[in-house]
Order: sequence, then C-alpha cells, then structure tokens
Amino acid sequence: MLSLKAIKYAVPTVTFVLAAFSAQANEVVKIGVAGPLTGAEAHLGKDVENGARLAIEDLNHQGVVIAGTKVTFELVSEDDQGDPKTAVQVAQRLVDEGVKGVVGHLSSGPTIAASRIYASAGIPQVATAATNPLYTSQGFPTTFRLMANDHQQGATLGAFAQKLAGKGVVAIVDDRTAYGQGLADEVAKYLDVHHVPVADREYTNEQAVEFSSILTKIKGASPTVIVYGGADAQAGPMVRRMKTLGINAAFIGGDAVCTGNWDTLSSGAAEGQYCTEAGAPHSAMPKYGEFQDRFQKAYGKIVAFAPYSYDAVMILAKAMQDANSTDPKVYLHALAKEKYDGITGHIQFTPTGDNANGTVVVYKMVKGELTPVTQ
Repeated sequence: MLSLKAIKYAVPTVTFVLAAFSAQANEVVKIGVAGPLTGAEAHLGKDVENGARLAIEDLNHQGVVIAGTKVTFELVSEDDQGDPKTAVQVAQRLVDEGVKGVVGHLSSGPTIAASRIYASAGIPQVATAATNPLYTSQGFPTTFRLMANDHQQGATLGAFAQKLAGKGVVAIVDDRTAYGQGLADEVAKYLDVHHVPVADREYTNEQAVEFSSILTKIKGASPTVIVYGGADAQAGPMVRRMKTLGINAAFIGGDAVCTGNWDTLSSGAAEGQYCTEAGAPHSAMPKYGEFQDRFQKAYGKIVAFAPYSYDAVMILAKAMQDANSTDPKVYLHALAKEKYDGITGHIQFTPTGDNANGTVVVYKMVKGELTPVTQ
C-alpha cells in the first residue's frame, strides 16, 4: 500500500506521462485521388496517382503538426475508369471514407460529374487536368483547378492552327467527351471569329482504335491542319493512320495528347506534329528537375500530370496548416486564398477557383521528345 507521501509524488509522474502521450497523439488525414486506373487512359490516371503518392510521402517525412497534433496523411485511391457515371459512385465512396480533400478526377467529364458530390459534402476538390470551363463555373466553392481552362487552351489551339493553315482549311475531330468536345468547340469558336474555314468536323469516341473511316472523309476535304480534342490513346493511332493514308496535314491536339507516351502510342508517327499543354513548360518550372529525378527513382518516367497532382496534395496540406484545421469546412476558406510556389509554378486561385497564373504552351514532337514552340 502506497503512503500518502508516495502518492503525492506519483500523481505528477502520471500527469507527465499523459502529457507526453498527448503530445504524441496522431491524426490520420485521408486525401482522395480519383482517375482512370484501368482502360485506355490508365497510364494518365496512374501518373496522377503516383504524383499524389509522392506528395503524401514527403508530407509524412516532414512530420506535419496541425492544431498541436501530429498528422499522418493517407492516400485513398479510386478508379473511375474515365467514366462520369462511375466517377459519381467513386466520389460518394471517397466521401463515405471520410477524405478531407480530393485530387482529381482526370478528364473533364468525370471531374464535373463528381464535383456535385464533393460540393454537397463540403470537401475541396483540386483538379489536375480537367480543363472544361463548366467545372469551375457551376458556383461550387469547393472546385479548384491547377491548369489553364479550355477558353485559354482553345484560343491557343485555334491561333496556332490558323498560323499552320495559312490560306488552307482546317478539319476538327473530337472524342465526344466533355473534355474533347469542349476543347474542340472552343477551337471552332476561335476559327469562326477569325474567319478560318473549317472544311470538316468529325467525331470518334474515347475507346476507338481505328480511324480509317473518318480520316478518309477528312482526306477528301484536303485540310492543311487537323485539330483533335481527345487523349493520346486515340491521337497515337490517329496520326499513324494519317501517315498510311497519305494525309500530309499538320496535326495538333490538346493537353491530353501532350504526354510522354504520345510518340510511343503513334509508333513514331507523331514526329513533327503538335500539341498544347495547359501549363508552363518544364524549363520554366524551377523545381521540375529535382522532382523528376525523385519521381523517376520511385515510379519511373513522368507521363504528364504527376507534377500537378503533387502540387494539388501539397496545396491542400498547406491550406490545412494555414487554417490550423483539417476540417474541410474550415480550411476551405484558406485554400481559396492560398498562394503556393509548387513544382508547376506559382499557384493562386481566382474567385471561381481557376489558376490565376494558368499558361498554355505549344509543343512539337522532335526526335521523340516534346519541344516547346511558343507560349
């Protein structure tokens, strides 16, 4: 039996142990990432997932403390198969899982479809590659975008197509997705305003691998330039088929074409062709080289969007730290005002959630590498 004197000195010791335990308390903060991990665009979705995963690893290595509690970040990844209907189901699963923020989805259709679910739950969503203007114009305070939107990218595509066409005509093809058709529509608007004739407009889908029929129709219109709204999985075989059909038109696609895989997917036929990227060139990203080295050691070659998903995770975490809270409804206000120097450059959001510093660059495939032409 303890004496009163022993109890007197034992109590503070217990108090000290409890205080030490409290200081070591840990909160698990789940960050969702969603995109196509299966199907034709799986390489793009995996690229986004790996960029986010590297950011999570870096945050946990830093030992982030928020509101006096050490935070461990956990990535919760979901496959939306690049399908808007699946994206809604995925979004609900992430909400039910208790994520505090979401990176994604990849293309505009799934991103827009899922945004209503996140908005209803008050969870911030940072899109890495979705460029359709509708995403941030729905009036949701939870939608944010790191890339330039299709108004900006479409105008750049249109202007460059006009330059390439000279006195010739343009043909437009899109994959009928919210992203591809939205981008193609913006190009068509630009060309119409600037009185550039569009000789033909054709449609395909995001699962297509054979383009003989539509390219034969386009060949009959003798275009100088073909503009494509869609992803590299179709743009690769499309330019390859152009070559076998003897179509000598210049080809230019958007950011989903402008990936490290386009040359491979085209079996080299993309050589000398063009694409736009709704973001700064790597040479203008001071931190890109170091990021690329670390990413390659962990996951291999960067396909396209890994730097953006890395920055998306980091800006979510920074907003939590600045707000001193991991509660989405609390740190959302800090996120809207955030200023962050990331891998992709300086990020600051407009009142609608677009990146105020979004840029668009035209690239040309030269010896299998995407080379900046103009910004």
